[in-house]
Amino acid sequence: MSEMFTITLPDGSARMVPAGSTPGDVAAAIGPGLARAALAARVDGEMVDLARPFRGDAALALVTARDEAAALELVRHDYAHVLAEAVQALVPGTQITFGPATEDGFYYDFAAPRPLTDEDLPAIEAQMRRIIAADKPLRREVVSRDALIARWQAQGERFKAEWAAELPEGEELSVYWSGDDWADMCRGPHLASTGKLDPEAFRLTRVSGAYWRGDQNNAMLSRVYGTGWLNRKQLEAHLHRIEEAARRDHRKLGQEMDLFHLQPEAHGSIFWHPKGYMIWRCLEAYMRRRLDAAGYVEVKTPQIMDARQWEQSGHWGKYRENMFVVPDEIPHVGEEGGEDEGPVLSGEADLMAIKPMNCPAHVLIFRQGITSYRELPIRMAEFGCCHRNEPHGALHGLMRVRQFTQDDAHIFVREDQLVQEVADFCDLLDRVYRDLGFDHYAIKLALRPDKRFGSDAMWDWSEQSMRDAVAATGRATAEWGWEELPGEGAFYAPKLEFHLTDAIGRTWQVGTIQTDTVLPERLDASYIGEDGEKHRPVMLHRAILGSFERFIGILIEHYAGRLPLWLAPVQAVVATIVSDADDYACEVAAKLKAAGIRATTDLRNEKINYKVREHSLQKVPQLLVVGKREAEEGTVALRTLGQAQQRVLPLAEAIALLAAEATPPDLRPARAPAT
Repeated sequence: MSEMFTITLPDGSARMVPAGSTPGDVAAAIGPGLARAALAARVDGEMVDLARPFRGDAALALVTARDEAAALELVRHDYAHVLAEAVQALVPGTQITFGPATEDGFYYDFAAPRPLTDEDLPAIEAQMRRIIAADKPLRREVVSRDALIARWQAQGERFKAEWAAELPEGEELSVYWSGDDWADMCRGPHLASTGKLDPEAFRLTRVSGAYWRGDQNNAMLSRVYGTGWLNRKQLEAHLHRIEEAARRDHRKLGQEMDLFHLQPEAHGSIFWHPKGYMIWRCLEAYMRRRLDAAGYVEVKTPQIMDARQWEQSGHWGKYRENMFVVPDEIPHVGEEGGEDEGPVLSGEADLMAIKPMNCPAHVLIFRQGITSYRELPIRMAEFGCCHRNEPHGALHGLMRVRQFTQDDAHIFVREDQLVQEVADFCDLLDRVYRDLGFDHYAIKLALRPDKRFGSDAMWDWSEQSMRDAVAATGRATAEWGWEELPGEGAFYAPKLEFHLTDAIGRTWQVGTIQTDTVLPERLDASYIGEDGEKHRPVMLHRAILGSFERFIGILIEHYAGRLPLWLAPVQAVVATIVSDADDYACEVAAKLKAAGIRATTDLRNEKINYKVREHSLQKVPQLLVVGKREAEEGTVALRTLGQAQQRVLPLAEAIALLAAEATPPDLRPARAPAT
């Protein structure tokens, strides 16, 4: 009698199967529908092929398209293999290297006899579809390390041979066969056959250069990128998002709307134009009012501090490579120097660093004088300009810069105040995000990393306090996207992360709050407790926008440049149909400005359709068109951006309407409660 294994399913039921059985066999025994839907399996938590035999008793979960994240990773990995097979079929002599799945697709690097180009992509796609249509079985083979090296060398695959030679001796290596005529070294898992892929659910997107193993001293390879999905509908939705993202690109809109520019003379820093800086000023004024109402005090701290201060705080050891450092030469008068000759530099120099963050300076302010427990919490805010030495290749418009301004704050609290203070911050952040047009965001808790300061007991307390605070607001639920992220906290503290979802479904990690007991200890911050003794405060690092630059970039893309009236740099343009209305247009603009509306006039001798089109491209929210009749009747023709129809209104009514909409959300009258 053959040996039997006990296979436990997710619902707790168990099935007895003979040795040699596979997850595919279990799926078929449950039903033909599940057998067709199953893509792979989790055996004791490990993703494996459906054809991998059980090694003993095991817990089994079958993976179908409903498990979208796992299913997408599987199909993208398979698309990468099919891509490699297709390229080798079309371009003889091509050597294969690596081809991983990515966040929205896949890529593969090739050492081809000639560089691949975008012109090759249609032919490669066609060959991939032929491979998929052939429904070639994908079969796993276990090979010894030495045999695999010899195989790759015999086939002229020097890159694969080099990689196999670096793997540990005795490690179980595997290759996956596509049919009987093509194979690649891979851990797997894979689908049962190429025919499980949807031939209309992938698209090759571009070709670029890539160095072997990312080292510029190695061979240059051709990297072919693609995007892959479970079905054509998902692909089309993705391509639409890509097109929409390109249309909303803040760099393109920033140029069209004359908001800002970048240039090589200041890599990673923004040249704000008047219109762009008006958005900044409106956002900053709004945030300042919100902070004032929430009991924050605002401070301003130095841009440059001695490196010894950064050593004491711990940032020098953890963050040095990202800091801009400058020497601070100490002048000494040499013996040969006289008063008239001035000081002679000794050549000695201390190091100074331009601040990459504000927190150490805020602790230094807290340390001035004696603080009583009765004064806590102290909420210390700063719109602090910081600098971080980001790599040139990582810089991206407003989203990734070297000089940025944070809406930063640090809250000093007693331990018994922490949960309430974090809960209050969550409520404040919620009001801000909703005012700015973001109704959907997720909350995630980033837990202790491997390299960290502080004791395990401190981390236990800090992490649980964060959980308790979010629970107190009712947001620690799946509805709020609540998730815990092991190992992703800062080196000194766990942190809550707030991930916005924009108008086209992209997520942005923006706000954060971190519980820190390490920095107050390192910088010797203390307060006098009720017992008359010194105690360490807990320091909360928090931001809502993150940085003004990045958040403005997100706003521009979220609204596709059509910012809410209160944030728009130019809120209204008064445009004339005929020159006879010029005086009236100036009168209208003056009254708009008197009502607090940012308005200009367009008196050019151009047709009105041309003016409408031009100001639409500039994303001006409101266009007030005036001609001879409007001047005589004291009216305006109001055209709202994005609406085909215009409304003719008395001037006073139009001004009242625009003034109400142009009022920032926090200054609008509160709505009466429903009865």
